[in-house]
Amino acid sequence: MQPQDNFGVTRRAMDIEDYIDVLRRHKSWIFGPAFLALVASVVGVYLYPDTYKSSAVIKVVPQQVPENFVQSNVNQLMSDRINSMAESILSRGVLTTVVQTYGLYPRDRNRPVDDLVEIMRKSVQVGNVQDITGMNGRAISAFQIEFSYSDPYLAQKVVSDLVSRFIDQNIRERNSSSVQTTQFLKDEVDGARKKLDDLESKLTQFQVQNQGHLPDEMQGNVQQLGALQARMTSINEAQSRVGQEKMLLESQVRNYKDQLAMLKNPKDNVDLATATQKSVKVADAERDVSSLETTLAELRERYKETHPDVQRVEAMLKTAEQKRDAAIQEQAAAPKATSVPRPPDPMVIRESRQLESAIRQLESEAAAKDMEAAANTKELAQLNTSMKTVQSRIESTPVGNKQYQELMRDRDLAKQDYQDKDIKMERSEMATQMEGRKEGEMLELLDPASLQKTPAKPNRPLDIGIGTGCGLLLGILLVGAREMKDTALKNLKDVRAYTQLAILGSIPLLENDLVVRRRRRIGWLSWATAALVGIAIMSGSVVYYYATKA
Repeated sequence: MQPQDNFGVTRRAMDIEDYIDVLRRHKSWIFGPAFLALVASVVGVYLYPDTYKSSAVIKVVPQQVPENFVQSNVNQLMSDRINSMAESILSRGVLTTVVQTYGLYPRDRNRPVDDLVEIMRKSVQVGNVQDITGMNGRAISAFQIEFSYSDPYLAQKVVSDLVSRFIDQNIRERNSSSVQTTQFLKDEVDGARKKLDDLESKLTQFQVQNQGHLPDEMQGNVQQLGALQARMTSINEAQSRVGQEKMLLESQVRNYKDQLAMLKNPKDNVDLATATQKSVKVADAERDVSSLETTLAELRERYKETHPDVQRVEAMLKTAEQKRDAAIQEQAAAPKATSVPRPPDPMVIRESRQLESAIRQLESEAAAKDMEAAANTKELAQLNTSMKTVQSRIESTPVGNKQYQELMRDRDLAKQDYQDKDIKMERSEMATQMEGRKEGEMLELLDPASLQKTPAKPNRPLDIGIGTGCGLLLGILLVGAREMKDTALKNLKDVRAYTQLAILGSIPLLENDLVVRRRRRIGWLSWATAALVGIAIMSGSVVYYYATKA
């Protein structure tokens, strides 16, 4: 769509000659703003203070101890922890300390401290954690810290200070987090131990109150009853054996007394050799019977009646009993010895004394057997009482089965909870020790703070070029606006296009040479003055820059 003038006439399309003519007629409007923008750009970039940027790279050193051996208490991602540390380090208090320590922003000391802190906070840049390639080709996690300031040396010092603060803050936070985790687990373990002790006390009290009647004591009661029954059987057998042994001792005492009476009666002396031989034969037979009975009783405790040893001893016992009976019958059927008066014999006296000693010994053994029998009888009574007690426990079991099962279940759950928390606490203590030895995930300086010799900004050539280009563009826009408002006919092309008439010739504009020359002089003078003023202003700004820099 072609532009229209004020009368609604569509303007013709412009060609290269028209553009050259527009440039010739409006060159002042084009180059004037461009020159003004050049001067403003030069003044601005040289009056703007230099800003130097110092940067340092911090690498993330992974945990030195393998995680399958010791698991760290800090589960937060490094990127999140760095953001958290950046918020702490870039806080008002820390930045105020840094500003006062290094004397930053001396020209702005009259401003509030919060303004200085905000200016510095904008000048500090903390990058994100990224994987970079190290010297050995391995990937290294690292992040960058940058600080922009007018003094490169102070910028380097501030970056070094921030790096040390990040490293120290990381150590403190990891240690603090690990210690807090360990303390929390200790409190949990103490609570679990107290709960377990309370349940153990309740369970013990319940067991004491219902001792012998608990469900899990049923098997023990049955076993105890069996043991008591076995003990009672053993005591009964021992009692029977004691009775037999006592009978044997009493028989021997009677025989020894008869022999002693025969030795002490001088009127009824008989053939001592024959009588003594017969009495000894009966005593030996009774001793063999008693020994075999004892052996048979012991075998019956261990074996059944069909066992070969039991049957063999039974046969031997029957044979010994037959020999004993035969010896007794033989002694009873023997004729009485005739009395032969004899004088006192020293051998008889000695044998009498031996018989008396043997009688006393046998009587002592018989008394011991009586005491043993009494002890067995007493123990049998106690066994009967104990068996009745155990039998009553078995008949009354279970007592409080539901309550007991609930106590046992709560005790087991509390014990399991205590053991789990105790294991976690031990692992946490190991992780805390690891952090204390600085073997966990750490921050380490990879590249120290750089010292930049050339300012990072402003980029003067680029800024001057951009400013001049913007001024030139502004001049072109102004010329375009003027051309849009100017409806005058400029040349023969406009006359032919708008009048639709055949043009036979044209008469040039005739002006006074003096007026033309004076106009040219004024124009050149104006441009020269503007150029000199602009150059002076630009030179002054450059001189001021280098003077203040020196």
